[in-house]
Amino acid sequence: MNEPADFELKQGRGEPVLCLSGNWTALGLSRAGARLQSTLRGKSNATLDLAALKRFDSAGALALISAGLAPRATPDRPDVERLLKLVEGVAGKEPSGPGSPLSGYAMLIRAGEGVEKVLNDAYHNLAFSGRLIATLGHVIVNPARLRVAPVVALMERAGLDALPIVAITNFFIGATVGFLGASLLAQFGASVFSVELIGVAVMREFAVLITAVLLAGRSASAFAAELGSMKMNQEIDAMQVMGVDPFEALVLPRFLAMLTMTPLLTFVASLAGLAGGMVVTWAVLDLSPAFFLQRLLDNVGVLHLYLGLAKAPVMAMVIAAIGCRQGLEVGGDVEQLGRRVTTAVVQAIFSIIVLDAVFALIFMEFNL
Repeated sequence: MNEPADFELKQGRGEPVLCLSGNWTALGLSRAGARLQSTLRGKSNATLDLAALKRFDSAGALALISAGLAPRATPDRPDVERLLKLVEGVAGKEPSGPGSPLSGYAMLIRAGEGVEKVLNDAYHNLAFSGRLIATLGHVIVNPARLRVAPVVALMERAGLDALPIVAITNFFIGATVGFLGASLLAQFGASVFSVELIGVAVMREFAVLITAVLLAGRSASAFAAELGSMKMNQEIDAMQVMGVDPFEALVLPRFLAMLTMTPLLTFVASLAGLAGGMVVTWAVLDLSPAFFLQRLLDNVGVLHLYLGLAKAPVMAMVIAAIGCRQGLEVGGDVEQLGRRVTTAVVQAIFSIIVLDAVFALIFMEFNL
């Protein structure tokens, strides 16, 4: 029976006595809390009589604390005493800084926490990469430890299966660059230089960058989800109990598969991007494919292709390492799995863009 909360204030020998009755819960409280506040104005020293009290939860405790009653020892109802102390501790806390989330102090705290998180992630990524390199060294010294079958299977899944989307995306990227070059350079009577623009932009930057971003969204998320699911199901712990190194069995095959397939996908992406640009220059500028290829060979050359391919292995290592590391960091719930998969994709794409900028600075210093 849900007996509503009620009270009666009696005069004791030294101080007033507050007799509580009924259920002082969220469902039974009703207006009793407001009436209690008005009754106890200036009488915060009242003693509690809990003989008729039925049920009591945090809502009732908050009503008593709001009325000005301080927690007191109640040997007959220790649960009431514990709840009163707990609610008083929570209700009495004041914000350590200004309450507005847009205040300078709060923004400074959030900025500091963000910087700390970035540095912490960078440190753990470096530690993970170091362990991965050490595992790779052990496999090079003892090639029999390499699991060839998983590597080949992952090469097909992470590489060959991504070939259509990589080729199609870069084809339209090359076509877009061709349209921009044809429309902008026509203003200066230099439409023919669209060929050089397409060649340099596609082979040097867009092919490897778009391929790496696609692999970050496709493979890094898959690696994080696969390893995270295994971690949640305690399969990785079982492997360690059986004496199997998870880095050799799970991380290294994915690392080698990405390291092998990313340069090949980048080469295909370059061809697809050039094909898209060639189609646009042929349709818009009436430049034949033979003229496009000859001008490409004479004025652009293969140096830009080599520079683009040189970035691919570094991008592959970053994508594989971040995806696998985030997967191994998953805890025991699905929420963490989703968070880690998202983090893997975001960190991989961010690292790819930063690395591309670093490569651009290095190539500029060497006049490449």
